[in-house]
Amino acid sequence: MRFIYSEWNEAFVQKLKSMRDLLSIFNYILLLVNGDVDKALKMMERLQQMGQLPPDFDLEQFRKELTDKNVVAMQREKTTLTRKGERGLRRQAFETIFERLKSSGIGNHPLPIGGGSQFEEPLPEKRPYDFGDDLLYLDLKGSLLNTIARTGSLGMEMNQDDLQVYDTARTTSCATVMLIDISHSMILYGEDRITPAKQVALAFTELILTKYPKDSLNIVLFGDNAQEIKISDLPYIGVGPYHTNTKAGLQMARQILLRKKSANKQIFMITDGKPSMIIKPSGRPYKNPIGLDPVIVNRTLDEAIICRKKKISITTFMITDDPYLQEFVRKLTELNRGRAYFASADNLGDYLFYDFMNNRRKAG
Repeated sequence: MRFIYSEWNEAFVQKLKSMRDLLSIFNYILLLVNGDVDKALKMMERLQQMGQLPPDFDLEQFRKELTDKNVVAMQREKTTLTRKGERGLRRQAFETIFERLKSSGIGNHPLPIGGGSQFEEPLPEKRPYDFGDDLLYLDLKGSLLNTIARTGSLGMEMNQDDLQVYDTARTTSCATVMLIDISHSMILYGEDRITPAKQVALAFTELILTKYPKDSLNIVLFGDNAQEIKISDLPYIGVGPYHTNTKAGLQMARQILLRKKSANKQIFMITDGKPSMIIKPSGRPYKNPIGLDPVIVNRTLDEAIICRKKKISITTFMITDDPYLQEFVRKLTELNRGRAYFASADNLGDYLFYDFMNNRRKAG
């Protein structure tokens, strides 16, 4: 079930005004309408009619360019995103968050975006270059000698097989499951939290695919139950009339991570609501949206303890100041020995990226 906004609010308008070009606006609205290209384009037309987009924006030409550049395509009388379009969404989300991080960081914790030296210490040992290795650690002299030994000349005929890099203290891969809350509260009272959550998930996916290709990332949604989705499905997810079955989400994330060979395993959970539902062993749902139900809370906290015993850390990003959620997360974090952040929809990406990059560590 999808929920679409029926009126514009000031926060939405200000968000559009901060964007530089039509493609940025299109991509943002696309996330808002769960990847529906036709609906996004119609929304842009309406925005222009309302005076929220400059009248000189040629939307017909823009639509044509999207097709010509293979960002969108017609399938069964419906315009859909291509794989290239989906990659473009991820890339723009990544660039948007990192641009903000470079300019401001999080409070007094700016990120050294320019290189990985603060996260990886070079070692004397060397090894062949693998795709995705940071060229900051390239052993230029050794690579040149490899080229000379292979070609028998002093000509610059280097290829990838000649390259070697200094090993680092943090080459151990990390397995991450991102849990995204899709309960009804994620759009309740006119506050859109699911769109920023999707944007951050897309950006984080791009980070893993480009910067840390040896890492693994899985996406799990949780509402009345939990469901794993493909990375390519991210633009199309939406909230539903669901309760918050945090236990099911943590349980599925744990099961996924226990199949991974990585020494470092972690769960990133984005949520705005306290747990309000579990599925009992009999298969019957047990729901209570009022307060903190001890039956639901205790069964959910059991998952935090199991994850700790399996050496799976849980980092929770709360995107609301609900006191019930804060009380639950405080206990979950204590039992799991994990981490928790209170973030707004606007700075969620800052906190998530900071935590990931600052806590990548070598397995003991």
